Amino acid sequence: MKIQIKYNKTALREFQKKLQIRERALPTLKNKEAALRAMVLETKKEIEHITDSFLFKVKKNEPWKDLWQEFNTNLLQIERVNTTNVKVAGINIPVFESLDTIEQDFSIFSNPYWFKNGVQELKEILEIRVRKHYLSNKLSLLEKARKKATQKVNLYEKVQIPTLASAIRQIKRYLEDEENLAKAGQKLLKRKLEQSLPS
Repeated sequence: MKIQIKYNKTALREFQKKLQIRERALPTLKNKEAALRAMVLETKKEIEHITDSFLFKVKKNEPWKDLWQEFNTNLLQIERVNTTNVKVAGINIPVFESLDTIEQDFSIFSNPYWFKNGVQELKEILEIRVRKHYLSNKLSLLEKARKKATQKVNLYEKVQIPTLASAIRQIKRYLEDEENLAKAGQKLLKRKLEQSLPS
């Protein structure tokens, strides 16, 4: 952070105000960053859990994979994904609520009996995949916000606050030196005046 220093009281007050604002904001930013970091970890655990659920479903259906090849996937379609927006640390995050599907009618006489269970199984797998998609999106948004918060904390802590504090010290030293020189000049002038006056 490069700043232009003007060696006067107005610049000193301006820098002190900027420093005070940043020092007050820093704890809040650190808390926000910590909260976002915790939420990122929590979301990663949720994704792990949902991935395990998906793998369990796939493994459960593994013995029937030959049957699934004859299953008509057009029997089930996603109509709408219901979500709600949740505001987390100032960012809107869409959260999965439910999945509305359209089931095509099919004849249980001209199709295998297990198709009815297959539709239900497919619906559950679809819901898991959509839920995982929204969790991945949430993770991405949280990671982005956490990175921004970390950058701002680092900017304040390592650049702006030290730079402003240094500028304030320089201005104070300059003003003190100027004041000392002025006092010394007044003392010299006073002495000269005293010496020039007849006793």
